[in-house]
Amino acid sequence: MVFPFQVDLTNCDKEPIHIPSCIQTHGVLLALQEPDLTILQVSDNTVAFFGLHPDELINQPLSRLLEPEQVEFLIDCLHQEDIQIVNPIEININISQKGKLFDAIVHRQNKLLVLELEPHSSEKNNIYFRFYYLVKLAVSKLQSAKFVTEVSQIIAQEVRKITGFDRVMVYKFDQDWNGIVIAEDKQEYLPSYLDLHYPASDIPKQARELYRQNWLRIIPDADYQPTAIVPTINPLTKEPLDLSKSVLRSVSPIHIEYMHNMGVKASMSISLIKNNQLWGLIACHHQTPKYIPYEIRNACEFLGQVTSLELTTKEDNEDSEAKIQTKSTLAKLVEYMSVEKNFIDGLINKQPNLLHLVYADGATICFNNELYLIGNTPEEQDIQKLLFWINKNVNEDIFYTDSLSKFYPESEKYKSIASGLIVISISKHQNKYVLWFRPEVIQTVRWGGNPNKPVEVSKNGSVRLSPRKSFELWKEVVRLTSLPWKSYEINAALELRSAIISMVVRKADELAKLNVELERSNKELDAFAYIASHDLKEPLRGIHNYSNFLIEDYGEILDEEGKNKLRTLIRLTRRMEDLIDSLLHFSRLGRTDMSMQQTDLNAVVHRILDLLSARIEETGVKIRIPKPLPIVYCDRIQIGEVFSNLITNAIKYNDKAEKCVEIGYIENSEPLTFYIQDNGIGIREKHLEVIFRIFKRLHSPSKYGGGTGAGLTIAKKIVERHEGQIWVESTYGEGSTFYFTLQKPNEV
Repeated sequence: MVFPFQVDLTNCDKEPIHIPSCIQTHGVLLALQEPDLTILQVSDNTVAFFGLHPDELINQPLSRLLEPEQVEFLIDCLHQEDIQIVNPIEININISQKGKLFDAIVHRQNKLLVLELEPHSSEKNNIYFRFYYLVKLAVSKLQSAKFVTEVSQIIAQEVRKITGFDRVMVYKFDQDWNGIVIAEDKQEYLPSYLDLHYPASDIPKQARELYRQNWLRIIPDADYQPTAIVPTINPLTKEPLDLSKSVLRSVSPIHIEYMHNMGVKASMSISLIKNNQLWGLIACHHQTPKYIPYEIRNACEFLGQVTSLELTTKEDNEDSEAKIQTKSTLAKLVEYMSVEKNFIDGLINKQPNLLHLVYADGATICFNNELYLIGNTPEEQDIQKLLFWINKNVNEDIFYTDSLSKFYPESEKYKSIASGLIVISISKHQNKYVLWFRPEVIQTVRWGGNPNKPVEVSKNGSVRLSPRKSFELWKEVVRLTSLPWKSYEINAALELRSAIISMVVRKADELAKLNVELERSNKELDAFAYIASHDLKEPLRGIHNYSNFLIEDYGEILDEEGKNKLRTLIRLTRRMEDLIDSLLHFSRLGRTDMSMQQTDLNAVVHRILDLLSARIEETGVKIRIPKPLPIVYCDRIQIGEVFSNLITNAIKYNDKAEKCVEIGYIENSEPLTFYIQDNGIGIREKHLEVIFRIFKRLHSPSKYGGGTGAGLTIAKKIVERHEGQIWVESTYGEGSTFYFTLQKPNEV
């Protein structure tokens, strides 16, 4: 076969099959400019059909070929909103003093009107009545079918009955565009292709797009000699004529070679469309040339559209029980999340749980830098690496595959756990994801010939990919693949994602409201504490002063018991004043601004030790600082108070003969963690949570030197204002260690 243009066969996906600049020979093509219907291009076979050379038609009005009444009739048809519905238009053309009927098929493309003419079948009326009943019967059978396989087998049988092709198959695409023959009707002597798989390269991307745009494609004779379109470049668009919607469009030489390799001389394909996407094909093959009149093709196209609707319905109804169960599981998970304090507990600690939503063997939730595992999952370090890859490479809300190793080769080492993966992204920025895993399932796939395209090297050394020459059964053992994820499982995962995001947003709103309320309450509490304590001081001083006056002025009248009671009253007012001063100090901490600066803690601690030197000498306590303290970013005065309170307590609450206090920090801690450790009396475990409450004392005021019990509360507030934490570890009778955290200088 000779083609009037050169095609690079090294890359099938880039072959410009929509602009071949030629057509098949069973019809004539004209490209017209509207509204005057000037002929701009014609196929180079007009002599055979009309007895007119292309030069006699180019740049001429259509009336050069058609009678005026025929032109008017065509123009009337073109006024339809969708001109496709008028096809075919019956046109009579006078050739050698004789009228010849043609089926005219029209469509618009890039500001042009494309008119294609095929010789009219003399059996048109007989065809209509015969195929009306066949189509009606076929539709009835399709509607009564229950399953996709049943629908597919019916349509294969009915299309073969209507068209008479040697073989009719229903071919379904998978998510990677590989195909499988799911139904077949054929001549008995032909080998069966049922259940055979075919690689995506057999029908490349641009061919699939043309199948999506056009319901039907016919090749009556694979040995036809292509007819060129002249001129090659359209004078109006300055480009080759786009034949995407043309019924006569010439066939890719790669596809012709493919047909020859299969022993097929004629073919017809009817598209099966679901949700505007190519679902599959009804593929018709014949071993000899076979022309199908337009009326029959119309009937087959109609059956393809009906089948597409039935397939959508039947496919949605299949697995209905599993779909209902998935919906129920999703509803329960949403309910569990809404009632749990931590919504993650609702996903993993209840029944049903996260695994039951998509029938997975394992799952992981990554939230707030923590991993929550359920079922059979990879090791945590492997999951962390996988999450890093996901964060760098996955930008969609959902990613799923039944062969993870194709995208992430490192996953091959845990193929028995995670060959299949679904990921939903809750927040890519915050690294929040939910992952489901499925294990490897080793399968044997039956291919129609070796799916790998052979490479041919020509004499001049150029490399060429050629269509497969063998279509005999070829078995392949497929590894590193899980059971495929169903569409309803993918949808359920997306719905769960929406529910989690709504839950997180709602919790964040609630937390924000609580924070606002808490901040307001704290301010009110601070203000109340300040006012109350300030106002209490005045009557307290009066009580204190009048008690002293009573002793001084009426000491001779009062007996010893009366004097002792007044001395107790004076002592209590002093303690009350100390408590009020502590409360005032605590309330001021919440209202005063901090003076943040780079601070050398060695200077701070040594100043405090100088102030406590008399008590240190008196008690004989040994102060130990193992290594110099670091520089931190803090309020020097307030952090000095924290050290002062903790060191004072460490000295005070110690009944050992040899007292020891160690001041230090944990190297390489994040954030910086400081500690004050003593070998004193320790704290019982039951008191560890309450010692930071204001005025909470574990001993009587007269024991261990007294005190108000506000020191630890003040230390806690100061540390928290520095965005740090404070806590204690203690063994009763052996000693305590108080820890607190501060920022490093480079964290500001």
